[in-house]
Amino acid sequence: MSEAALRLSGVAKTYNPGSPGEVRVLQGIDLTVNPGEVVALVAPSGAGKSTLLHICGLLDTPDSGTVAIGGQDMTGQPEGRRTAVRRQEVGFVYQFHHLLPEFTAAENVILPQLANGTPRAAAEARAAELLGLVGVAPRARHRPAALSGGEQQRVAFCRAMANAPRLLLADEPTGNLDPETADQVFGALMTLVRTTGMAALIATHNLELAARMDRVLRLNQGKLDP
Repeated sequence: MSEAALRLSGVAKTYNPGSPGEVRVLQGIDLTVNPGEVVALVAPSGAGKSTLLHICGLLDTPDSGTVAIGGQDMTGQPEGRRTAVRRQEVGFVYQFHHLLPEFTAAENVILPQLANGTPRAAAEARAAELLGLVGVAPRARHRPAALSGGEQQRVAFCRAMANAPRLLLADEPTGNLDPETADQVFGALMTLVRTTGMAALIATHNLELAARMDRVLRLNQGKLDP
């Protein structure tokens, strides 16, 4: 069996420890996401799902426990190493697309590759391939302001996957869209994940979309329930 894309063991996180305002956000979280697997993370507002995703993506560190990306234990690693692994191994998608407004759709997918050392021609080919998979190739030369909300989010997915990460983390990726557009965007996301074989952990309030994923995990009161 191939190495897990993401493995958390005993991860805990507390804010304001030892004070009257102490909040135990995560308590002994164990989580494994394998290559090619799409896992839904369902949680009430304020339950800590964003904190959990940030820890998974090496944007935050747990108070205790371990985080491994592709078998690499990132516990105690220097920030430079964490940044390198985050850039090469992890893709992020948020509720709002955060595309660079002065660049075209294609350029938004090309730029992360150039920053990662990919030759221009290869970056352009990769962008064209990804945009084609999600059905926005005809809009490749348009800037974000000229795209619909669904198109913007599909471009954001392509940007997140531009450097072929091992793991995709998405925080309410369809939360800002109407139901029909959300369904189309989710279908595009699943196409990308299934085509590339990467692992995905997707936080969502949409239980219908969650049910279409491989597994549904629930985060409540700092603990993860299958």
